[in-house]
Amino acid sequence: MINATRKGFTLVELVMVIVIIGLLAAVVVPKFGDMRSEATNAAEAATVSAVRTGIKLVYMTNLAKGLDEYPSKLDDAANDVASETNPLFGNVLEEGITDSNWKKTGSRSYRYLPTGNRYRYDRTTGKFERR
Repeated sequence: MINATRKGFTLVELVMVIVIIGLLAAVVVPKFGDMRSEATNAAEAATVSAVRTGIKLVYMTNLAKGLDEYPSKLDDAANDVASETNPLFGNVLEEGITDSNWKKTGSRSYRYLPTGNRYRYDRTTGKFERR
């Protein structure tokens, strides 16, 4: 009688493992895609919120000085992408934003590049809104 010992996986076992890995990948990969877009949206919302808060703080500081006015502009940056040498929102945020996802497109208009959303600052009302 021959003593046969098993030394490997059968083809059926290998196919089953590949199918299971494929199913797991099909479930997990879309979740990572959603996380990336959620992170992008959260970063945009955080910056917009910080700018709005900065506008209010400047307004409140002006009120304390007896001036009823919002900042005339949000920064002195060039119309270009934010960078270390071109920080955006420097008049309402202490160090400004250097995130290259933001671009200044006019004296009071901005764009968040990943989503394409555009924002406009109204110095008469102090509103920084998506348009």
